[in-house]
Amino acid sequence: MKQATSPAPIPSWRLTLGIALLAVSLLGPFVAIPLLSSLGLSPALIASLSGAVLVGAEVSLVGAVAIMGKSGYDYVKDRAAQFLRRYGPPAEVSRTRYVIGLVFFIVPLLFGWVLPYARGWVPFPDGELVWFALAGDLLLLIGLCLLGGDFWDKLRALFVHGAKAVFPDKPPSR
Repeated sequence: MKQATSPAPIPSWRLTLGIALLAVSLLGPFVAIPLLSSLGLSPALIASLSGAVLVGAEVSLVGAVAIMGKSGYDYVKDRAAQFLRRYGPPAEVSRTRYVIGLVFFIVPLLFGWVLPYARGWVPFPDGELVWFALAGDLLLLIGLCLLGGDFWDKLRALFVHGAKAVFPDKPPSR
């Protein structure tokens, strides 16, 4: 049974203003916080101003939804869901893609778990550890995308108390 979708609202100044405010509130902290960090202010002032920017972003998100109204918000939400369904990970992936994604997912986790204990044995140039951490985070995200939608369900099941693992039946051996 298909869900009835609401008709697309006629673009109005409220929808346009709401989308613009939504974009500014989502992307603003990514611009403002590094800019604050580069101004050479005291760390306490940078932390305070960064917190204010994040609180302002949250308030402007609520304002954007209020400006758009329920129909405008539903329209934007439906369009975002369509985009994610089209370009998101497929539900089922091939065995090779699954194995590659699993390696990309597990290696950064193991590296991050072992590194504090083996830091003296692994030679890192001073200040370069952050690049290894960023590379590990990127590998983890790529691994999640490669693993497909079924893996997201498996991952979600870790946090659902009543979830049960269902293993596919093996074909009978001859």
